[in-house]
Amino acid sequence: MPRAARQKPRRLAEKLTEIRTRLDLSQNGMLKHMGLEDQLTREEVSAFERGVRIPSIPVLLRYARAAGVCLDTLADDELNLPSRLPSRPKHRKFLI
Repeated sequence: MPRAARQKPRRLAEKLTEIRTRLDLSQNGMLKHMGLEDQLTREEVSAFERGVRIPSIPVLLRYARAAGVCLDTLADDELNLPSRLPSRPKHRKFLI
């Protein structure tokens, strides 16, 4: 029996692109900003932003920290990014 397709947030790619562009970073710049330049390529960031690939949870956490938002803001299609990025985190143990 075939497996059901894995659910993914519909707006995730849009949000990842918005974080990068609002932080005024290139795709390579975003990798450096997140400390992932030795682990990911610009092509992978492009695939995330086009919705072709879904980043791993640790990579999503780096995006969330770069934007100053909670991870659920990225994953929940009903939540929007704050108007100002990076934002002030709403939880205590937020480390960048």
